[in-house]
Amino acid sequence: MKKIFVLDTNVLLHDHKCVFNFQENDIVIPITVLEELDRFKKGNDMINYHAREFTRELDKLSDDHLFNGGAELGKGLGRLRIESGKAYADEVKQSFADENKPDHQILNIAFFVFKTHQDVIFVSKDINLRMKAKSLGMPAQDYKSDKVADISPLHKDITVLTNVKEDVMTELFEGTDGISFDKIKFKIKPTANDYFIIKNATKSALALYHSQSKHILRIDKHKAANIEPRNAEQTFAMDALLRPEIQLISITGKAGTGKTLLALAAALSQEKSYDQILLARPIVPLSNRDLGYLPGNVSEKISPYMQPLFDNLSFIKHRYKTNSREFLAIDQMQKDEKLVISPLAYIRGRSLSNVYFIIDEAQNLTPHEVKTIITRAGEGTKIVFTGDIHQIDSPYLDAHSNGLSYLTNKMKDQEIFCHINLVKGERSLLAEIASNLL
Repeated sequence: MKKIFVLDTNVLLHDHKCVFNFQENDIVIPITVLEELDRFKKGNDMINYHAREFTRELDKLSDDHLFNGGAELGKGLGRLRIESGKAYADEVKQSFADENKPDHQILNIAFFVFKTHQDVIFVSKDINLRMKAKSLGMPAQDYKSDKVADISPLHKDITVLTNVKEDVMTELFEGTDGISFDKIKFKIKPTANDYFIIKNATKSALALYHSQSKHILRIDKHKAANIEPRNAEQTFAMDALLRPEIQLISITGKAGTGKTLLALAAALSQEKSYDQILLARPIVPLSNRDLGYLPGNVSEKISPYMQPLFDNLSFIKHRYKTNSREFLAIDQMQKDEKLVISPLAYIRGRSLSNVYFIIDEAQNLTPHEVKTIITRAGEGTKIVFTGDIHQIDSPYLDAHSNGLSYLTNKMKDQEIFCHINLVKGERSLLAEIASNLL
């Protein structure tokens, strides 16, 4: 039996194409949602883009049927209709007395559809609003189209291949082209750019699986911008960050594992190979308040959000003497805008040819935002996403629906992609204990 999905505003702001992802089922848009979309149409953030694009999609479908029976969405798809405002239902009024609140108006219209039809599901990315819907006996769920079912690969530990024969280990250490993975004789199927620890009773090595040759390559510890990896995972991350053939990288891990520091150090060590180094992060205002609430000019408003990036740059700079060539070179790169640290919204839409682009706190991006960033990449560009999928600031994203999880799930086994999960905190013993226990 066909279902009816009633959509909340945040679903449309998350994915303006969402109405085409419900197969043969019908879609209802409460009229209050259109009113809310009007408030989001102006601006440069991704939600503003989605608001405008959905309005354009609606205009393509626009006819009398939108308010009377629904307009056809396409072959094999259901119908879309807009439901006008309804008198406040007694059941809704008893629990949610504020009739002027847009959330309650949307909920009231959804409840009207639920009471007059069978198999109605309210779809919202707002957990609290879903709970309110369920309190009225109405089925409610998150928007699931771009959710990742299994996020365990993002947390996978280093694969250790043990008891490797001595002659195989000798060939791995002495050869220049690595060894065939078949010689390891392990019953696992590696994906492109998987990293391993290979060992036997006398030797151990860090290694990379090269999918084109199906060979295991031994890797060495590399130092970049005076930053040296402190553990195996950091060594793997640095190796991937320095490999020109790996053009897209996701690095996950808790605070203090060195995600952003390693990425920035690797970028600085390769600055001659790129026209520009861009380091950006999305701004997620606290308590869902716009930046306009903060005092000061634009630079002063965004400064608190960008400070962690400047802290990483400062840490690298002060690994050198203040009068050293390297220290002065970093200062000059900033003056010449060869190195740019900026909010992500200020960089969107720019040409990204021959750029080393690091996006910090990528767990706060939607899948569509990640796709938009990557599809801007021109020739010679390398993109690095870093973040912790368990430290999400956006109220409408979680570990399964954020862009960093989505990217890693979709791009696995691509020859130009690599994912590294950093486990051990290296900021300090204090920070590591706090991260694990508190």
